[in-house]
Amino acid sequence: MKPVQLAAAETVEVAGRRIGFRSTGSGPPLVLLHGAWADSRVWRLQLEDLADEFSVIAWDAPGCGRSTDPPAVFRLADYADAVAGLIRALGIDRPHILGLSFGGGLAIEVFRRHPDLPRSLVLASAYAGWAGSLPPDVVDARLRRALLEADQPPGTWVGGYLPGFFAGPVAPTLVAELTGILLDVRAAGIRPMATAFAEADLREAAAEITVPTLLLYGERDDRSPLGIARDLHTRIPHAELVVLPGVGHVSNIEAPAAFNATVRRFLRSVGA
Repeated sequence: MKPVQLAAAETVEVAGRRIGFRSTGSGPPLVLLHGAWADSRVWRLQLEDLADEFSVIAWDAPGCGRSTDPPAVFRLADYADAVAGLIRALGIDRPHILGLSFGGGLAIEVFRRHPDLPRSLVLASAYAGWAGSLPPDVVDARLRRALLEADQPPGTWVGGYLPGFFAGPVAPTLVAELTGILLDVRAAGIRPMATAFAEADLREAAAEITVPTLLLYGERDDRSPLGIARDLHTRIPHAELVVLPGVGHVSNIEAPAAFNATVRRFLRSVGA
């Protein structure tokens, strides 16, 4: 199998903690926020493709990748402040922010706490927090599962997530690549991230967004289905909703050409 090429991993200190990131390209800045159970490596296909037009920066959330583990009391506001700290530490001026799944909800929280920071938002497979998008029993089940699995070796539970990430066949090399990322997750990263998102209700925050916003969802996303997309679409003023046909939750990996083309077109429409 051909070795996977990745942008080099770097770190910077933010509020006394190490934050990892990967960066490449030149042009208007685009910051990528990954979902739970992941790190900056899930953005490889975006780092490679969009770098011809944008300065692309993919972070490792606290507790993920090369970033320092957060305290157990870390909540979504703390993650948002860490994103803002990374952007300021790197001297980035008003970046576009693209978040997937947990990262999409985090992008909303970044705008809520730091409204002058983002130039635009791309919310892919996003939630208004689990509490803001899912029934309480589903939230409870997801959180209980995440906390239980955090105490077990990832190899015992990673396979249970993969069928829910994709809607159709995906190249075995990409499945293997994502599996390798999932196998590297740490309990100290899973627990606060899952707890923070289970508590988060961002419906009111979404209604206050004033920057151009793209909602990008897979038609066959079972984890963040189109009902969630439509609810956010009604809440965020002037947001654009794009649905990728036949695609599941991790749309940036399952349909990278369509995903990247849609993001590129939207960012061009926003301009510098």
